[in-house]
Amino acid sequence: MTSFDSLPGRLSRSRLYEQVAQQITRWIADNGLEPGDRIPPERELAQRLGVSRATLSQALVALEVVGVVAVRHGDGTVVTRSTAGPRIGEAIRAHADRIPEIIDTRDALETKLAALAAQRRTEEDLARIDDALEAMAADIERGGRGVEGDEVFHAAVTAAAHSDLLARLMAEIGELVRETRLESLSQPGRPRDSLAGHAAIAEAIRAGDPAQAADAMHAHVQMVSDVALLREPGELTGE
Repeated sequence: MTSFDSLPGRLSRSRLYEQVAQQITRWIADNGLEPGDRIPPERELAQRLGVSRATLSQALVALEVVGVVAVRHGDGTVVTRSTAGPRIGEAIRAHADRIPEIIDTRDALETKLAALAAQRRTEEDLARIDDALEAMAADIERGGRGVEGDEVFHAAVTAAAHSDLLARLMAEIGELVRETRLESLSQPGRPRDSLAGHAAIAEAIRAGDPAQAADAMHAHVQMVSDVALLREPGELTGE
């Protein structure tokens, strides 16, 4: 493993997670790490930079969202793209700036999709929803974040609504939703909370109750919209 001696010392508090993300990407480029190479554990990184584990974790999530690293359960954090410089900071800020609009769009589309799913779902649709819940639960039990199961669940609800136009609109924002999904499911305790929200949505759809399904989806989207990138400096746990 390459030495971390080239990393700078303690960082100022202004946009701390963003500064940490830029320092990590600069170190990746300076030391010639390639896609697939692992970076050191979070504890080591946090100690060297003089920041909390919460801030370091948020920096890594931001880098994952913009495609620089990937967090793989059981394999640590690996490099997916070697990039340094101010563009990383710009990409992270752009992501944070568009989160509220993405959440508003998700709420409008997915609340309607859930209501339609409660009216139009078939037994096959319900089976797909249940399979997604089970996959997410199994991943979380293994220590994962349930990202894939979360994505499959929402796709199953969309399919159960049997609306080609709404499905196309969801596909249009799919990559943006993926960004917020990674950000949300990286929050402490969020995977299990998200799973519980999914279960409530599934129950309402199975019961054929459009109003309850819409309410459950709205509550779920509002819950997952609470992400650290939107909080003021110092609000991260452990700061």
